[in-house]
Amino acid sequence: MINITDKAKEQITKLRSEEGHSDQHFIRVSVKGGGCSGLMYDLNFDDQITDSDDSFEDKGEKIIVDKKSLLYLLGTTLDFTDGLNGKGFHFSNPNASRTCGCGESFSI
Repeated sequence: MINITDKAKEQITKLRSEEGHSDQHFIRVSVKGGGCSGLMYDLNFDDQITDSDDSFEDKGEKIIVDKKSLLYLLGTTLDFTDGLNGKGFHFSNPNASRTCGCGESFSI
């Protein structure tokens, strides 16, 4: 399961509206190869679900993750910060053994 904080929920709602997505667009979280630590998070709006996807709901947001990415993301919390140390979504992933300084890539 993937959880989202209240701050992340607020930002998701704001971005959905700004980008013109309907309530039928949910959050897709995935893991791709790359970044300075080997794996990168990918976060998008999507309105398609495939047989290889699992879905969760937290704070009224539907979150879709492909089964391969889910192995890397179980127990992860999605947060949003807008402080002096950087603005954007951040993943708190208990499975990551190492993360890069920007927080956008990790390794297991």
